[in-house]
Amino acid sequence: MSNADKLAIAGGTPVLKRSDYQNWPIIGPDDRRLINEVLDSGIVAGGTAPQVAALEREWAEYIGTKYCLTTNSGTAALHMSLAAVGVGPGDEVITSAFTFLASASCALHQNAIPVFVDIDPRTYCMDPDKLEAAITERTKAIIPVHIQGLSADMDRIMAIARKHHLYVIEDACQAHGATYKGRKVGGIGDIGTFSLNNYKNLPGGEGGLFNTNSLEYLEKAMLIRCFGDEIDEVSHRRIYNASILGYMYRNQELPAAFARAQLLHLDEYNAIRIANANYLTQELAKIPGVIPPYCPPECQHVYFMYNVRFDPTAAGVDASPRRFRIAVEKALYREGVLVGQWQTMPVPAQDIFQSKLGYGGSSFPWAVNEAKGIKYNYDPNQFPVAQALCDSYTIVHGVHAPNGRELMDKIVAAFHKVFADLPTALAHADDAIYPGADGRLYGAG
Repeated sequence: MSNADKLAIAGGTPVLKRSDYQNWPIIGPDDRRLINEVLDSGIVAGGTAPQVAALEREWAEYIGTKYCLTTNSGTAALHMSLAAVGVGPGDEVITSAFTFLASASCALHQNAIPVFVDIDPRTYCMDPDKLEAAITERTKAIIPVHIQGLSADMDRIMAIARKHHLYVIEDACQAHGATYKGRKVGGIGDIGTFSLNNYKNLPGGEGGLFNTNSLEYLEKAMLIRCFGDEIDEVSHRRIYNASILGYMYRNQELPAAFARAQLLHLDEYNAIRIANANYLTQELAKIPGVIPPYCPPECQHVYFMYNVRFDPTAAGVDASPRRFRIAVEKALYREGVLVGQWQTMPVPAQDIFQSKLGYGGSSFPWAVNEAKGIKYNYDPNQFPVAQALCDSYTIVHGVHAPNGRELMDKIVAAFHKVFADLPTALAHADDAIYPGADGRLYGAG
C-alpha cells in the first residue's frame, strides 16, 4: 500500500490541507464601503440610526413582512418574540428536541416552560406527527426550528397551531433565504427570528432580526428591546419611564452595515452553498454507509450546515452507530477534512433540563406549575430520533462560498479513502483526536 492510500490516522499522507479551505465570511468592497459610511457619519449606535433602519427596511422587504427590528442576537429576537405575544409564567412553549439551546431557553426568560417534540428522521426538523400530543391547556406558543438551513413543515405546523389558537414563532436563525413552498421562512408564522452572528449565511459579526406583519407585536417588541421605555408621541424621544420590563437588545451601526453589505450577496452565496451541497450529496450517496442530508421537493435548503450521517450496517461494519461515527469522524479529520459535531445531545438532555435549576439556583420556572401537581419529564429516551441523530451525524464544513468544486472533490476523495479501509479507522476510534473546524474558518477569534 502506498503512503497516499494508507489512512492518515495510521501514518499515511492526508488528502487535504487546511489551506485548501477558504474562510467565511467573504469581505469585499461592499462591506468596506458601508463600514466606511458608518465611520464617516460618526453615528455608531442608536435604535433608529441610519444603518440599523436601512437593514430593517431591506430585510423586511427580502423576507416579505411589513416590519423588522434589528436586535443584538438571535437569542434576543426569540425572547422578544415570546414577550411580544404575551407568553408568561406557567405557559408552555413547544420546540424541537434537536436545536440550539436558545430555542428553548428563551421560554425560561419569560418564566415559561419549554416542552420538546422529537424530530423527523429525514429533515431533522420538528416532527408534526408528534406535535399535537405535546399540546396542553397551558401551551401558548410553538417554536419550529428551520434546522441547519432547511424549513420545517410549516403548513402542518401552522394548521395545528391555528386549531389550538397558539402563536407560531419561527426560529429561522440558521435559515436565511431558505424557502417553503416558495415563501421565505421567517415570514410564515406570527413572528420570524434570525441570527446575524459570524457563522450564519447572513453574518453581521453579531446581531439578530425580528420579523412580523403585526403592528401590535412590533410595538411591544420595541419596548422590550429598549428597557421598556416609552417614546413620547410628539417629540419622538425616550421618556425614560419604563412601562414594562425590558432589556437592552438593540443592535449597532457597524454590525448592521456589515449585514447590509452581506445581504447584497446573500442569494449569490447561498447558490454556491446549494451547488456544493448538491454535489456532495450526489457523490457521497454512492458510498454505502453514508447518509447525506435530505431536502423535500417543496423546500429550498440553504445549508448553513451540511449534515452527514453514518450507518454501520449499510457499511458492513459490526459496531454501534456512535462508535462508528466517532471512528469515521476521526479518520476523516486526520485526512484533513474539517468535520465535527455541533449539538452532541438532544437539548432536553442538557444539564439545565435534567436538574431543572432555574432562576437563582431555584426550581423556577418549573415550580410555577409543579406546585399545581404538574410534572415535567425531560428523559432523553422520549426523543429517540434526536438521540439517534446525535449518535450518528457529523458536520462537513466548507460548503460555504468561496469554496467550490475543487474542495468538494477532495472531500469526496477523503470519504472514499476512509471507507475503503474502515477496519483501520475503527482500530483508531479511541485515539486522542478532537475533530472540528477552527474559529478562523468562520471569522471567529
